Amino acid sequence: MSAIKQIQSKSREISTFQLIVIFYLSALIISTLLLMIPFAHRPNVHLSFIDAMFTAASAISVTGLSVISVKDTFSNFGIFLLCLILQLGGLGVMSLSTFLWVMLGKKVGLKERQLIMIDHNQSNLSGLVQLAKRIFIIIVTIEFIGGIILGVHFLNYYDNALTAMKHGFFASISATTNAGFDITGESLIPFKNDYFVQIIVIFLVIIGAIGFPVIIEVYEFLITLKNKKKFHFSLFTKLTTLTFVILTVLGGIFIYLLDINHFFADKNWHEAFFYSFFHSVTTKSAGLTTTDLNEFTPSNQLFISILMFIGGSPSSASGGIRTTTFAIVVLAIIFYAQGKGTIKVFKRELKAEDVLKSFVVIMTGSILCLISIIILSVTEKGTILEIIFEVNSAFGTNGLSMGLTPELTTFGKFLIIILMFIGRVGIVTCLLMLRGKGRKETFHYPKEKVIIG
Repeated sequence: MSAIKQIQSKSREISTFQLIVIFYLSALIISTLLLMIPFAHRPNVHLSFIDAMFTAASAISVTGLSVISVKDTFSNFGIFLLCLILQLGGLGVMSLSTFLWVMLGKKVGLKERQLIMIDHNQSNLSGLVQLAKRIFIIIVTIEFIGGIILGVHFLNYYDNALTAMKHGFFASISATTNAGFDITGESLIPFKNDYFVQIIVIFLVIIGAIGFPVIIEVYEFLITLKNKKKFHFSLFTKLTTLTFVILTVLGGIFIYLLDINHFFADKNWHEAFFYSFFHSVTTKSAGLTTTDLNEFTPSNQLFISILMFIGGSPSSASGGIRTTTFAIVVLAIIFYAQGKGTIKVFKRELKAEDVLKSFVVIMTGSILCLISIIILSVTEKGTILEIIFEVNSAFGTNGLSMGLTPELTTFGKFLIIILMFIGRVGIVTCLLMLRGKGRKETFHYPKEKVIIG
C-alpha cells in the first residue's frame, strides 16, 4: 500500500509542463509503433526502428524531414496513418484529445485545461475548451475544402480520380499542418509552373502558420461584422500578424535579390515572383518546395536558414523561436537605443517578463542550434552550410533540406529528432519542464551593477 501511495505522491509532483512533454513523447512512441506495422508498408519494404522513429518524430513535430521516401515506403494504409499523425502534431495533442473528450461527453477538468493552455501558449484558463473545439473544427474544415479543390484540380495530372483525391487531401493536410511531407517524391516541383496549386498551398500554409488565436479572432471579427458590432483585436494578433506579413514580404524580396543574377537570371517576372514568394512563405514552417534548393546561392541558403530559425507564429503548427519572439527582441533593441525603459506598441506596453522571456528563447535557441551544428560537423559528412540548413530546418520544424537528411548517421538522426521535438514543444515549455514544480524565492541578496557590453 505504501508503494501505491509513493507512486501517487510522485505523480502529483509532476508539473504540467513535464506532463505535456510526456504526452508528446507518448505520442511519438505510439506513432513509431504504428508506422512499423507491416501492413503500412509497400510489399518487400522493411522500415528500421530508427527510421520509423525519425519519420514519426518528423510527423508529430510537423517538420517534414525524412530519411525515407514516403511514396516508395508506405502503402495507402501507411499514408492514412501518417495523415492521422500529422493531424495530431499540427492541431496539438491536447486540442485533438479535448475534442474527442468532449465528443464522448466527458468533463474537461482543471488539469486538462492547464495542459491545453501550455500546448497553445495561452496565458489564462478561460475559454480553453471552446478554443480547442473551434481550432479543430476550423482547421479540419479548411483541410477538407483544400483537399476537394486540389483533388479536383489534380485530375489534370492523374487519370484515376481516387489517386487525384489522395494526392489532393494529403497535400492539403501537409500544407495546413505545415508538415512538409509529400507523396509525389519531389515535393511540389511537379507543380512549379502551376500557380493555382501554389496559391492554394500558400493559403493553407499561412492558415497553419499564422497562429490559431489569430484565426479564431478573425472568425469572431467576421461574426461581429455581420452583426454590426465593434470588435477589438488583441495585441498578440496585431503584433504577430504584422510581423508575419513583414517577414514574408521582406523574405520574398531578399530571396529574389540574393539570386537575381543566378537562379532568377533566366526567369520572367511571374516565375521569379512565385518562386521567391512561395519560398518565403514555406520557410515559416511548411517545408514544401518548388525547386531544388541546391540551385540557390549559398547566401540565399543561409538567409533561408535564418527564416527557418525564426519560424511561424506562437500557438500554431510552426516551430522555431516564433515571430513574436523575434518582433519583441527587435523592438527591445530599438527602444533601448532610443533610451526608453519600456516598449510601447499599438497603444499597449509590453510586460518586462515577456521581454525577458523573448531574449531567453532566442538565446537558448541560438546556443542549442550552434552546439548541434558543431556536433554534426564532426559526426556527419555534409558541408557546414548543409548542416546549418538541416539544424535550422529541424529546430524550425520546417522540413526543407539540401539533401543531407537521408545521409545522416544514426547519431545524427537522434540529434535531429531531439531538435524537432524541442522545436514543436517549444523552448519555454522545455525550460519550465526542467524546473519542475519550482520553488518561490524566500530571500534576496543586495543588488549590484555589473559592466555589460
